[in-house]
Amino acid sequence: MKRLPFWPTLLVLAAVAVMVGLGIWQLQRAQWKEDLLARYAAAEKLPPTAFPAVPVPDENLVFRRASGNCLEVVKWDARAGRNRKGEGGWRHIASCRTGGAEGPGMAVDYGWSRTSDAPKAPGLSGPVTGVIDFDRDRVFILVSETAAPGLEPSEKPSPAEVPNNHRAYAVQWFLFALVALVIYGIAVWRRKG
Repeated sequence: MKRLPFWPTLLVLAAVAVMVGLGIWQLQRAQWKEDLLARYAAAEKLPPTAFPAVPVPDENLVFRRASGNCLEVVKWDARAGRNRKGEGGWRHIASCRTGGAEGPGMAVDYGWSRTSDAPKAPGLSGPVTGVIDFDRDRVFILVSETAAPGLEPSEKPSPAEVPNNHRAYAVQWFLFALVALVIYGIAVWRRKG
């Protein structure tokens, strides 16, 4: 019986070990994500809070009802989004001044429309209530429960929309490891034959 080639075997076993390690890591990430989603679901049931005056990395605020005060809309930004009927279009995000001459500021999703054109809502200011979400840059945003004039309400943020694919990724890594071993086994068997 021939011995297995040392270096190729070592390389394949090292690759398999890395893939299994990545699979285990994804299982740990799945548990972390499940805990995070449970906190998000609990936040929906908490009493309303004030929108944070300064940016804080507290993910316990995400999906919680909140209120803030938009003293003045400084600028508008349009981002892809959906309305409450699930139709695709544009979310209209206002950068609001909340105090002093400049800020600290607050981002408010004032609603949805089919176009990216800035809404015609002059003088839009005052108290805003809604749900805290984060945008694509992981910055807090208050999704207003009522839309600005000329807009429809944006889709309400929900923890159900946050994906948890980590278990599927773990299965993929374990399958990659298995496939690597099978392919290597076939290659060694053919070499001996």
